[in-house]
Amino acid sequence: MTTSETQSAPSLLETPPLPARTSGAGRTLRQGAKVLPEHARGHNRALVLQTLFHRGAMSRADLSRETGLTRVTISDLVAELISDGFVAEMGVREASGPGKPAMLVDLDRDGHRIVGLDLSGSDVFIGAVLTLDGEIVVRRETPVPGASDDVVAAVVALAQELVSEAHAPVLGVGVGTPGVVDDRGVILTAPNLGWAGFDLEGALRAALDLPVLVANDANAAVLAEYTFGGAGADVLLVKVGRGVGSGLLAGGQPLRGSRFAAGEIGHVTVGTDGGPLCKCGKIGCLEAWLSVPSLTARLDEAGTAAREGVLRDAGERLGIALAPVVGALDLSEIVLSGPSELLDGPLADQTVETLRTRTLARFHDGVTVRMTEQGQDIVLRGAAVMVLSGQLGVS
Repeated sequence: MTTSETQSAPSLLETPPLPARTSGAGRTLRQGAKVLPEHARGHNRALVLQTLFHRGAMSRADLSRETGLTRVTISDLVAELISDGFVAEMGVREASGPGKPAMLVDLDRDGHRIVGLDLSGSDVFIGAVLTLDGEIVVRRETPVPGASDDVVAAVVALAQELVSEAHAPVLGVGVGTPGVVDDRGVILTAPNLGWAGFDLEGALRAALDLPVLVANDANAAVLAEYTFGGAGADVLLVKVGRGVGSGLLAGGQPLRGSRFAAGEIGHVTVGTDGGPLCKCGKIGCLEAWLSVPSLTARLDEAGTAAREGVLRDAGERLGIALAPVVGALDLSEIVLSGPSELLDGPLADQTVETLRTRTLARFHDGVTVRMTEQGQDIVLRGAAVMVLSGQLGVS
């Protein structure tokens, strides 16, 4: 989406304060840096779309009250958004008193589709066509090839197939991938896929001629939990699969770090008592305790009687890794994403106990550790949030 040029009318330069307003159940509309006059129209346009996204259909007068923008500004912005195909009139509100019933407007939720790709699987890549509400309408998957060149071809082919099945204009393509990803969608390193310094975003954009956004899979997942899963604005999501990674939001904003490696907790050493050899060559990395292959192998070796002890041990290691993060950032919520039969129950319980013994009791006794309810779709839905945020300013 190209932001419209700022117009000379004073009403288009309004920059209402966001912190006092919420969208949806307790949802604070994000406050970024101070809005400059030349950016005000794009800011106000995103504010209208964000409000409709979370609150649903409302009249222009309702929008004016919710956003703090004047009715003249709202009328102008809504007309522009209708013309651009992002907002639609939904009919008049049922009359409840004298006067002309108000015309309701809403995000045109069926007017566009989003393509999401999840490249985090060990055996298959998963892709989907999603609505603007994050609902999956088409799902496809393809086996993970061996050679790195074949991997790129498989990802492009999967994306092309999904675009062809969207049956509506595609707003953009979002991709969640393993590895460290910079802010231009370049994969700095993803050893499991054989990528180093690979411009995946550029390759897909050239093949599809569509907006493309690429991020680490855990960073995509935490966006889905924030937008669709009811997480608060300060949350850490731990994604457990073939490896272990995490995504972090502070004040509703993603934290990626100075080298784009924030959340790479898998190779933090958890304890000084030795432990299993990690594939990185170190002893006792969190990933060596907690990744699905490692944890499953230890459970199989231990047998049923020792199952709870193995899970609690892994939960303690996770708590050791997370305690400094919780203490430093004052987090109150940890979300786990991965196989619930492994993560939910004894493992999560022990993580909570460890966090409480290793952080300041007065402030962190209330920390919660819970499973996401979005299952295997969390990265796909996070990829959709990336597109919504990048193209419409909605999150």
